[in-house]
Amino acid sequence: MKAIVISAPGGPEVLEYTTVHYPTPGPGQAVVEIAAAGLNYIDTYHRIALYPMNFPMTPGLEGSGTIVELADDVTGFSVGDRVAWTGALGSYADAVAADASVLVPVPDGIEMETAAAIPLQGMTAHYLVRDTYALKPESRCLIHAGAGGVGLLVIQMAKLLGAEVFTTVSSAEKAQLASAAGADHVIRYDEVNFADAVEEIAGPRPLDVVYDGVGKTTFDDGLRLLRPRGLMALFGAASGPVPPLDLQVLAQNGSLFATRPTLFSYIAKREELLSRANDIFGWINSGDLQVRIGQTWPLEQAADAHRALHARATTGKTLLIP
Repeated sequence: MKAIVISAPGGPEVLEYTTVHYPTPGPGQAVVEIAAAGLNYIDTYHRIALYPMNFPMTPGLEGSGTIVELADDVTGFSVGDRVAWTGALGSYADAVAADASVLVPVPDGIEMETAAAIPLQGMTAHYLVRDTYALKPESRCLIHAGAGGVGLLVIQMAKLLGAEVFTTVSSAEKAQLASAAGADHVIRYDEVNFADAVEEIAGPRPLDVVYDGVGKTTFDDGLRLLRPRGLMALFGAASGPVPPLDLQVLAQNGSLFATRPTLFSYIAKREELLSRANDIFGWINSGDLQVRIGQTWPLEQAADAHRALHARATTGKTLLIP
């Protein structure tokens, strides 16, 4: 079969489309023929070994597909089941051997490309607004990169929960997407300082929470927007890692809280994984949540997809199609 293989860390050019052995299921695993694989920023961190990785390796944590083989000890699934997942490294491929514990059934009515767009970014948005800071009516939140895959989902979920949503974007097209998703205040950070713009709209320190997946370039200004005892939720680093934080800064800004959540801490229990997935699939089937697949690339063009992600030339979800 075909897969993307990285022999050593580096730029997008290290993503090699090549022939590899078809997987066989180990204990507790299912082999899934992949319909679509999701592209996420964490894939770029793996590619450059920002997180320790064993090379050579096939990247990709997320996707959807059909089970074609099961280990003898797997229960609850059958060959032919449609499933989606995050947490199965090796998903940039025609097929992957995935632990059955990370698979979620895809309900009738959900297309496979939509299902592939949901597990990582959709459940990230879900835990951010439900648990990291549980939004409620009249909460005020800021989500950076509002036209991105996570951003568009956070905006919609925040509005479902009754919150007032501020968001930042970098172009007129992205501003339209964020507004269509329901954002109350869309700020062009390429034209104005986003913190000044938020305070001009809502006054000093108006926010309960900042959901920041950008990191280095937005973190400090985000802190100055939080009300006393507000929360900074740093869940990504698209612009680079945030430098070490002197905790005294949190005291000086009003006894703030700061957290660096990761999805896998919020889906560690299978019942929690299924609950989040069921909420999201339910919202999609009811029409309350729209999933924007902004672009698809053939799997062999994974390097070009990574370049587009780095250039902030993508909107919504990016998928790789075997």
